[in-house]
Amino acid sequence: MKEDLWTNFHKQLSAHYVVIFAMCIADYRLLLFLNKYLPYSKNIFLRIVADIVGITLICLTLLWIFNFLIYDVFLIPQEGLPTFLVKFAFAMSTNIPILLVFELIHYFQSEQKAIADSEKAKRKVLLFQHETLRSQINPHFLFNSLNVLSSLIYINQENANKFTKALSKTYRYVLSLTQQPTVSVAEELNALDSYIFLMRMRFENSFTFTVNRISSSEQNKIIPLTLQLLIENAFKHNTATEESTLNITINIDNEYITVENNIQPSGSADKGGIGLKYITKHYKIYAKEVTVERNEQMFIVKIPYIQS
Repeated sequence: MKEDLWTNFHKQLSAHYVVIFAMCIADYRLLLFLNKYLPYSKNIFLRIVADIVGITLICLTLLWIFNFLIYDVFLIPQEGLPTFLVKFAFAMSTNIPILLVFELIHYFQSEQKAIADSEKAKRKVLLFQHETLRSQINPHFLFNSLNVLSSLIYINQENANKFTKALSKTYRYVLSLTQQPTVSVAEELNALDSYIFLMRMRFENSFTFTVNRISSSEQNKIIPLTLQLLIENAFKHNTATEESTLNITINIDNEYITVENNIQPSGSADKGGIGLKYITKHYKIYAKEVTVERNEQMFIVKIPYIQS
């Protein structure tokens, strides 16, 4: 038997390396599958259980293949060879370190990717702040504001003074956002008051604006100027007259801030500014989806909270 074992040693060694190679491939595929459907961030305990079940199934499958190659293909006698339990223990002791190595490699790659994504997100935040600032301090917005102010100076000096203070407060808020990637809903609504006042001086009774606080979620965080930009978007793309008022409503609930307005298309809508697409793209940096709904009467945008 020893002579037969030595004679067939190269066959057993070849089969052993085939099994190890197959084990590496199977472990790698198991890692990819579990990372996709059951990552550690989802449930650590279930992931560990899935790892154990996975490598057990891999060992059992490969042992069956190994036995088939040895006993049925190479026709090596079973006498004197290790039992199934010994082979299984050897396979598990070999397979566990292989999977651990793959897990460690994946962990360090994930850490590097997380650092790179964080830096990329910071750059996008800075770009957003720059573009937002440039959008708000643009000649068109300033020109309209100054036109309203010049008219008020002659008509109503008290309102002109209020308008100047509101305009100053609006720009002060914009300039204060250079170091703030997020703000609370309460801060955004407070700053929005000045912007709405400017719009009332400009459009007078041509629009209505309502804030419904369905829940006390005003300490949740959102991206700065989100509400102002969405309201500006409503004015850009819709007509607002006393005969056909533009109705804008903000609903604050536990999961979203909903900004909605009735649809009254404007044929000469200004296409400048950041717009809804840029807001949607920026929320994706935080893995949040902005929901847009539209029907014949209403245009609705749901803004998720970034954090509580």
